[in-house]
Amino acid sequence: MAVANLALLFSHPNLSPKFSSLTFNSNPLFCTHQSRHFRTGKSPLTGNNTKPRRLYVAVSASHSLQALIFDCDGVILESEHLHRQAYNDAFSHFNVRCPPSAAPLNWSLEFYDVLQNQIGGGKPKMRWYFKEHGWPSSTILEKQPESDEERAKLIDTLQDWKTERYKEIIKSGTVKPRPGVLRLMDEAKAAGKKVAVCSAATKSSVILCLENLIGIERFQGLDCFLAGDDVKEKKPDPLIYQTASKQLGVTEKDCLVVEDSVIGLQAATRAGMSCVISYTPSTAEQDFTDAIAIYPDLSNVRVKDLDLLLQNVVAAS
Repeated sequence: MAVANLALLFSHPNLSPKFSSLTFNSNPLFCTHQSRHFRTGKSPLTGNNTKPRRLYVAVSASHSLQALIFDCDGVILESEHLHRQAYNDAFSHFNVRCPPSAAPLNWSLEFYDVLQNQIGGGKPKMRWYFKEHGWPSSTILEKQPESDEERAKLIDTLQDWKTERYKEIIKSGTVKPRPGVLRLMDEAKAAGKKVAVCSAATKSSVILCLENLIGIERFQGLDCFLAGDDVKEKKPDPLIYQTASKQLGVTEKDCLVVEDSVIGLQAATRAGMSCVISYTPSTAEQDFTDAIAIYPDLSNVRVKDLDLLLQNVVAAS
């Protein structure tokens, strides 16, 4: 990799160790617009005290931003509490009871925060939970499922009902896109970049979200749209981003992914793509070491910032 120059990096602990306020020939190349705030005096990313570190880095201009890829849940909308509500409504509707509890299953906020940040996709979440806590009784089957076919029927029925309930919540008009998302999509399009959405969620629910939150015109203008139904493996497997790269006709190194969780970050980096994080309250304390930038939201993020950031891939020495 050709080295254009040697720059001085002041790495603030609230950012990925790779980036913060980067100067090149005394001119700012990239700087985050908002700082993260944590409850302790140590960085959750590095474990070090919050004193800025001074590093020397090599800067290369071998990458250019050609495609901007957004996750949906957590990035375009803060949706996890809505998904949790829909799951719990499904469990109540079908009287799903895991032994020895006599009450319908109810995922708490604290539990779901952990679950959704470790396992991507609705069906894998339920399958994991039932394997760990016992397959439940319900009104879907006359008894607890024993065969693979019965278990698949249980999972499929719950997921289908949950998806319809989630759609009702989205259609209510109370859900809004996260700050800065629509402007950043429009900026990217205006700058000639390709724009895509890749979500692990069910396709019908993602389409509904996008049509209601970004608008039908923006949705139809996407250069690529992939959901969990379109790939065999869920995030953190990289398949969805590898597939997007092929459909977009853009190499992985020229794609930049916007994610909100470590699961999405792993999927992007395993696909060979750079990733920035727009975190939510439920993901704020995760280890985003491999992200090239971290934001509380996209309010002050501009395409020119991201373009310049990707052009200058930094390797700390």
